[in-house]
Amino acid sequence: KRMQTGTSQFSSKGRGGGHTQGERRALRLIFESGLTPHNLPRLVDKNPIVAIESLILILTAPEESSTARNKNEYLSALAGMDMSIHSMEVVNRLATHSARADGGGSRIAAGKQQKQTLHRGEGEIQPLLHPEYIHLYISTCISSCESMSYDRHLQNKSVRLLCVFLQSLIRNGIVSVEDLFVEVQAFCIEFSRIREAATLFQILKSR
Repeated sequence: KRMQTGTSQFSSKGRGGGHTQGERRALRLIFESGLTPHNLPRLVDKNPIVAIESLILILTAPEESSTARNKNEYLSALAGMDMSIHSMEVVNRLATHSARADGGGSRIAAGKQQKQTLHRGEGEIQPLLHPEYIHLYISTCISSCESMSYDRHLQNKSVRLLCVFLQSLIRNGIVSVEDLFVEVQAFCIEFSRIREAATLFQILKSR
């Protein structure tokens, strides 16, 4: 309940010019609730919306704060999660945001705004979720699909889900086809019997 109270304080706030007083209070509540990189996967599975809002606050904390030192640990925990629709939702939402460092904290730009030209002095746009972690998560998902041979129905369902996820990332320019081509092409060939994998393979070849 304390976690939900914290998120309600910042979910409706704008994120221009760093954390507001309400957001700083929410960030404090997040840590008082006991959220750590170790138990982050449990929050993602139980309440992905709260996980998304919490991670946005943590990842946009000012670099001089103690929170900044734990950012990579949270990202590694997320990228190493088992494949699930909830973990994909969190990764996708974070991947479509970027942080604009401006000295007083971070601001968030969403979707196509990542590609906008910045005015001089505004700060440099950086991805909120670095491609390295997205690639690690994709590799984890591919391994999960390959290990499900014991249950063909579950495997087919998971492959379809991952293919749709990858198509979305490619279509929105979140990941570069060149960076994933070899691994994802092999995945598509292995599961070419599945329509979504065949479609993804065609997308790879057309880029």
